[in-house]
Amino acid sequence: MGDHVHVRLSQGLSVSAEGELIEHSRCRCGATFTKVFGTDAGKPEGPAPS
Repeated sequence: MGDHVHVRLSQGLSVSAEGELIEHSRCRCGATFTKVFGTDAGKPEGPAPS
């Protein structure tokens, strides 16, 4: 076989003390990944205009 490609399987979401959204995932090979979505200092998003 050739190169290994990581397949990220979702392991859940959490929220940090600073309000950041944290996405947890892992690959079947055992590798783990964490992606942090920061917060903007601006206003929260509202519903999309219709």
